[in-house]
Amino acid sequence: MTALHSPHQVAIAVAPNGGRRTKADHPAFPLTPAELARTAAECLEAGAAMIHVHVRRPDSRHLLDADAYLETIEAIRAEVGERMVIQITTEALGIYTAAEQIAVLKAVRPEAASLALRELAPDEAAEPAFAEALNWMKRERVAPQIILYEPAEAVRLAAMIRRGVVPWPDIPVLYVLGRYTVSQTSAPADLLPFLAPEAPRFADWSVCAFGRNEAACVTAAALLGGHVRVGFENNLQTPDGALAPSNAALVASAATPLRQLGYQLCDAAALRTGYLGG
Repeated sequence: MTALHSPHQVAIAVAPNGGRRTKADHPAFPLTPAELARTAAECLEAGAAMIHVHVRRPDSRHLLDADAYLETIEAIRAEVGERMVIQITTEALGIYTAAEQIAVLKAVRPEAASLALRELAPDEAAEPAFAEALNWMKRERVAPQIILYEPAEAVRLAAMIRRGVVPWPDIPVLYVLGRYTVSQTSAPADLLPFLAPEAPRFADWSVCAFGRNEAACVTAAALLGGHVRVGFENNLQTPDGALAPSNAALVASAATPLRQLGYQLCDAAALRTGYLGG
């Protein structure tokens, strides 16, 4: 972890839509490839270096589909070029099996992908398939990020690294502060169990949080050596509790205090050579 007296470059990722909310929750909610491309450009301008992408069915339901991902990636690239890292999700949302998640990942072969440990390796029996997927990602240079919902999962992931299930000596992770529940509001203190003295350490870790305290939570994470993820997937409010006008406004709510505190924000090039393993 970067020493606290030497501020590190902070990577801001935006998660603009997730798999649950729709335009009924916010009229500016991006769902189509064109909307996601426009959102990417706005968030890039506000300070984001990465976009975490979900795709949807025509009726707005969650979707894992290679063609839909490739269409969306193409639209975003046409808008922002290589100036943003595009990370797809493999999230099942209770709809897809682990085999289906991995099949979509391989069919898309994205630049980066997030994988929830509890979905893809819920127990020891699932570890060989998970290890095979990670080895494929390493060979194909697809940058992984492992989603961790509680400290016990971090302990388990660290043990998997030691046992060779994970084919890297370290791996980027995302700590989720809270759950996808109605009125969930995270607090900066929710991060502390992940960083307890006995907890495993990952060189590159990020935080996402729910509700109006999102900016406070991710700022605390950056101060402690982490990176941040913000956006409509987890939060629709500005720090004062008002409805955020856009995903870019949430990126700005994180970027502004970090810049004021003397932190530099990673661009996509720095993210690719550092945070995502080069």
